[in-house]
Amino acid sequence: MALARKIAYNVIFNSFLKVFSTVALSLLSIRLITGYLGQEGFGAYSTVLAFFAFFSALADLGLSSVTVREISREGADEGRILSRVFSLRLMTSFVVFLLSPLLVMFFHYSPELKIGIFIAAGAILFSTTSLLLNGIFQKRLAMDKVALVEFLGKLFQVGLVILIVRADWGFLAIASTLLASLSFNALVVLYLSRRYVRFSPRIDFVYWKGFLRESLPMGATAIITFTYFKMDTILLSVLQSNAEVGIYNVAYKIMENLIFFPAMLAGLILPLLSRFIFTERGRFEEIANKTFKVFIIIVVPIVAGTWFLSDDIIRIVSGSGFPESAPVLRILIFALGFIFFGNYFNMLLIVGNAQKKLMQTLFFAAIFNLALNVVLIPRFSYMGAASISLLTEMLVVILTSFLVYKHIHYVPVFENTGRILLSGVVMSGVLFFLEPYSFLAAGGVGVLVYLGMLWLTKAISPEELISLFQKENGVAPLSEVERMETMVP
Repeated sequence: MALARKIAYNVIFNSFLKVFSTVALSLLSIRLITGYLGQEGFGAYSTVLAFFAFFSALADLGLSSVTVREISREGADEGRILSRVFSLRLMTSFVVFLLSPLLVMFFHYSPELKIGIFIAAGAILFSTTSLLLNGIFQKRLAMDKVALVEFLGKLFQVGLVILIVRADWGFLAIASTLLASLSFNALVVLYLSRRYVRFSPRIDFVYWKGFLRESLPMGATAIITFTYFKMDTILLSVLQSNAEVGIYNVAYKIMENLIFFPAMLAGLILPLLSRFIFTERGRFEEIANKTFKVFIIIVVPIVAGTWFLSDDIIRIVSGSGFPESAPVLRILIFALGFIFFGNYFNMLLIVGNAQKKLMQTLFFAAIFNLALNVVLIPRFSYMGAASISLLTEMLVVILTSFLVYKHIHYVPVFENTGRILLSGVVMSGVLFFLEPYSFLAAGGVGVLVYLGMLWLTKAISPEELISLFQKENGVAPLSEVERMETMVP
């Protein structure tokens, strides 16, 4: 029970800080930066962040994930493992840092943007340190400390942005906040880790060879993830103007700051599904069906609310300088809806031990995304990029749902879906008439109407929600929600 309580505490504490730091502070940071830099400047800043994600993917090599597994094994010599892997991670990050000027020298970027990208390359030296050391805290169920450090780092960055805007220090100073906040996180995490284990960099080529054999498949996942989520921004920056990159990324950042939510929900349910999939098939399908229903209930108001209130949302997040981002957001919010169900089917494939099939599917989706972006961005710019994101997420849901049917032999039950959609239609009608009025009033009334309709139609009962997280056999069905998120908006 003590272990279950500790897991539950970590999930609740981390989730609270993730919501506050990822959503509230990140959106505040976007508001400050967009107001200060405008479309061109924010587009350049978004390009810097995209290259940061690219450099992180190159330097990752799957080392962090495999390190967690290795140090968590019984009898593992943590100091020996961390000494060798830490030095390998520093070396790969330093190589990427040195090569970064060569990677961008052929692009038509301004000298200032190229310097900003070089600063982002320097930031991975610190971000990789934090990611690697997180395993020490994961093993001891002490991720609350990491979450608190990340929150303080985000707060530190927002404070720097406020200072830079007031002092009018310019674009490069804004780009440097990425380096400053990540170095803060790395140094604090390194200091806290010394309480649990002592290590120092150690070169061991034989050990590195064996470790890389295990980690490189995970490193390939990082590359696929980058292509899937960030290559559109880099292609926009190459094929279009910085202003168009900025217009696209204001809308994309809003979606990006909500992506953690379906991953968090899937992470909470995954332990239960893993427990029952091979032992109690009926219980597995019951939980999977209820989860699918809950996802529909969450997605419907998010999509409907954002569709009708996108102009106000963009204005709140970025001020009055990005009105063109509203139609982009209307497309991307549907992509977010599909991301929910993509996470759902991905979760089922993982608990069903079909990870290899999932990897192949995501690789195909990444190639699909890249090819369409190359073809359509020159013609349709940011609207093309948004549409391709939507098509990619639709493709992932179609392919992963088919794999679940084929390998897990499961098809979700669409219980009360009609009632849920009816509630969403009524909410949409209310928002249509209230759209000219206050954002808070329209949004608040819309949500109340939606909840009221769910209650009137008996689409879902409180008992169904509670049963998803009930304790079974004295063990709380919660697990640490891990997310490879190195972006710092």
